[in-house]
Amino acid sequence: LQAPEGESQPVTEVDLFISTQRIKVLNADTQETMMDHPLRTISYIADIGNIVVLMARRRMPRSNSQDNVEASHPSQDGKRQYKMICHVFESEDAQLIAQSIGQAFSVAYQEFLRANGINPEDLSQKEYSDLLNTQDMYNDDLIHFSKSENCKDVYIEKQKGEILGVVIVESGWGSILPTVIIANMMHGGPAEKSGKLNIGDQIMSINGTSLVGLPLSTCQSIIKGLKNQARVKLNIVRCPPVTTVLIRRPDLRYQLGFSVQNGIICSLMRGGIAERGGVRVGHRIIEINGQSVVATPHEKIVHILSNAVGEIHMKTMPAAMYRLLTAQEQPVYI
Repeated sequence: LQAPEGESQPVTEVDLFISTQRIKVLNADTQETMMDHPLRTISYIADIGNIVVLMARRRMPRSNSQDNVEASHPSQDGKRQYKMICHVFESEDAQLIAQSIGQAFSVAYQEFLRANGINPEDLSQKEYSDLLNTQDMYNDDLIHFSKSENCKDVYIEKQKGEILGVVIVESGWGSILPTVIIANMMHGGPAEKSGKLNIGDQIMSINGTSLVGLPLSTCQSIIKGLKNQARVKLNIVRCPPVTTVLIRRPDLRYQLGFSVQNGIICSLMRGGIAERGGVRVGHRIIEINGQSVVATPHEKIVHILSNAVGEIHMKTMPAAMYRLLTAQEQPVYI
């Protein structure tokens, strides 16, 4: 795994401190702080054998060069405000560490409930588990991937040396099959001229190479590598650009299980009712219960979600696609 740009990649013994507020990592020898993340910025935690994987969001520092870019291209303002940092720890107690972080989230949530006048004892874990067990996985992907007419091979003819003419973005964590989505097509480019591709289509493979589970940069490199081909074969799943989400929440005692920042879903609780409902990390919320939230302030979105009960219908799309469609970002075709 690569350290963030301009940072070293230390392999050293560390002490890990977990609280309901933050997770800190100290150098075991010097006790110097190597990592300090507020708990709310932790998006993913897993233990695999002796390995603990921890992913956190971190606000991007504004360098002079970034200021210049943003000054000359106002449409790029706010682009990549956050980046994901992945930390990997090796310990015989990997499972215990992951469980401890999970418990910190649980205690923090109980404190949140108390602060809002709800007694956590009123909501037992069994009650939550029972609720989950009565809910079917609601996810457009399940319906789409099960219909053979939505999965097809598409052949695009182009000139050697010509680009395909697409912009791709990630489908978002929470997707049944994490892959890339066509977010934009170049006017008059081979992809658009073929008439065989649509915005929202998920690319499963290209010229026989599967893109499922690969990082966005790798998928972009694979497509760029086809520049000298005259015919490109894509296996796609026809999907609408907007994902429909259905969260079933009987009453306010049940946490939704995801967090939002300026309309963008930035973390998701594994096994929660939101994950069951098809919520994806990295997606922009477009609509809640038929009401557009495209121009709605962050506080209002949080208020709507906090007070929503029963069946909560949401429409979302990858945030990168949303920025392209609203001209906040210029497309870079490949």
